[in-house]
Amino acid sequence: MKQKYDLLLKEIKQQIDPYTKILVGFSGGVDSTVLLQGLVRLRDEFQLPLELTAIYIHHGLNIRADDWLTHCKQCCQQWRVDFISEKVSVDPKDGGLEKGAREARYEAFRRYLQSQQVLVTAQHQDDQAETFLLALKRGSGPAGLSSMPAKMVFENSYLLRPLLNITREQIEFYATEQGLDWIEDDSNQDDRYDRNFLRLRVMPLLTQRWPHFSQAVTRSAALCGEQEALLDELLDSELNGLMDIENSLDINQLAHCSVIKRNALLRRWFAKHNKSMPSRQQILRLWQEVALAKEDAVPRLQFDQDEVRRYKQRLYLVPIIEELVDHIIEWSSLSEPLYLPNGLGTLSLVAETGKNTVRKPSSDEKVIVRFGLTQTSLRIVGREHARHSKKIWQELEIAPWRRTRIPLIYYNDTLIVAIDTFVTFEGKATSEHAITIEWRKAHE
Repeated sequence: MKQKYDLLLKEIKQQIDPYTKILVGFSGGVDSTVLLQGLVRLRDEFQLPLELTAIYIHHGLNIRADDWLTHCKQCCQQWRVDFISEKVSVDPKDGGLEKGAREARYEAFRRYLQSQQVLVTAQHQDDQAETFLLALKRGSGPAGLSSMPAKMVFENSYLLRPLLNITREQIEFYATEQGLDWIEDDSNQDDRYDRNFLRLRVMPLLTQRWPHFSQAVTRSAALCGEQEALLDELLDSELNGLMDIENSLDINQLAHCSVIKRNALLRRWFAKHNKSMPSRQQILRLWQEVALAKEDAVPRLQFDQDEVRRYKQRLYLVPIIEELVDHIIEWSSLSEPLYLPNGLGTLSLVAETGKNTVRKPSSDEKVIVRFGLTQTSLRIVGREHARHSKKIWQELEIAPWRRTRIPLIYYNDTLIVAIDTFVTFEGKATSEHAITIEWRKAHE
């Protein structure tokens, strides 16, 4: 029996090597309890120099969640593991409760992952088989069927899954033999959820008929992953050639590709943006409704929290934000940074001169920030004659959706500068009285 202990610990050790600073997703369930205790044993009994931190995500979905938090905290105290808890809000609107909880959980992981630290989670071989079957149910291709890799890029680090070669049976046997206490989430018995339905009703039948079914599925998932990795390698250079500095795609070049190749390139474009993989139907709609829309159209197609837009025969993937046309913000103290709404970043004064160098406001002028240019005619520095505001945006090649996201600085009701874009004649700096504004962007 001791061999099974050795197998599990050996697998964890092999999969986490060479990383020593580890953030462990810890729910208190049997899987994450075994993972965390295994790491503790590797640290204490085998003297690995591991720096362990466990994080418990409180989803607010179960009335016992506070008790589970207390249990996890006590485990970490007993095992001398640093402990973090984070309460999150789950949005079930796009994709249901399971997807909303997962996205909230991983967003919290992103916030707490430290420099030089890797995230480690407790998915195992049976989880992998369930994920494969769920992807099959959705009609996924090789990318979706590759399911969960044992190691993947996550933020500026990696996400490791050391138990992917370990079965649920092996984990439960280890936990029992070690005398571990763990949480039993009653929602795991609710087969209305797809994953629970597979685990409770489908997988037992498959395993009874074919005892090594989950192992075979894991092998198939790995082969799909290898195929996708090969395609990434073969297409990466061509994709980079299609993209510009803003990661937008050249529609004309894409149009010369076969449909199969174009779809593969578009999927990898989403991956370059670290976005969820679009479905086949979404890819077809993207090409037909956005790329091939009429020349005078302003097409857009939403993907989760982002949308694909077209401008000058290029495709852009941009975050969706609330329109700010009606926002008026007074910048009362220029010595302090001004935080812009909707994650657009901050404005602050800097010593160096630059493209946002303008005249200093007089004592009777309030500095106002607005969004969305509505004036009919403007004179800007570098242009001899006045131009209609729409013409100015077009001449400067500013995409339509960016025009309402650029901070406009007014002194009272006089437009002075569209940040990083143009300065008006009324804002032209003099050598003696000038300030320079810097925009630190949070998006794009």
